Amino acid sequence: MTRHLVAMGGGGFSMSQFGEPTALDRYLVRLTGSDHPQVCFAPTASGDDAGYIHKFLTAYGALGVRTSVLTLWSGAAEAVDRLAEADLLFVGGGSTVNLVALWQAHGVSDVVRQRYQEGSLVLAGISAGATCWYQGCVTDSFGDLRPWTGGLGLVRGSFCPHLDGEPERDPIYTAAVASGELPGGYAADDGAGVHYVDGVPAHFLCEKPGQNVYRVLPNDIPGPAVIREPQEMTVLPA
Repeated sequence: MTRHLVAMGGGGFSMSQFGEPTALDRYLVRLTGSDHPQVCFAPTASGDDAGYIHKFLTAYGALGVRTSVLTLWSGAAEAVDRLAEADLLFVGGGSTVNLVALWQAHGVSDVVRQRYQEGSLVLAGISAGATCWYQGCVTDSFGDLRPWTGGLGLVRGSFCPHLDGEPERDPIYTAAVASGELPGGYAADDGAGVHYVDGVPAHFLCEKPGQNVYRVLPNDIPGPAVIREPQEMTVLPA
């Protein structure tokens, strides 16, 4: 079966004006290939924030899907068991480091990795929910922004979210890639992201024109510290 993974710099229901589902949310639901998929929301990075969960349930309820929530602060064992029923796992923003630590402690990482390799679970997320899939990223999980290489490594390289929304991330990410502290990877604006098919970046998506993804690689010849390549974007239909 085909493996799908979508990593977004930002966007989706949690960043829409009124909390409504966006073109990204509808795109993710279509990737499941099911008329009535079960979509599981993982608010781990936000500490299972109740407001975030409510936003998800409201937005995705409007899409006619079945919903569930992966809660690890209470009822963790039952929530992890329910992952077996999910068609799409949408991972929210927050602390990437805390997310990965809790997933590893509760065995979520193993379940997700197995189901992804089988092609039976579409993976997606924004911000921390995107960076967690990579080998490394720039994160503010420790307070200041810094490079970190403790990701799950389901896709190779590194990721920098919120490129336009939080411009202070860009120079830190660029310096880390240039020095080799982070492997090369992608930097994405809010609303823009990368769709991997069977582990290969196949599509570069955005919710609105002007939102971009850049491939960022170390530069081994005289010139700029990194090579920054804008990708050809596909604007998702509204």
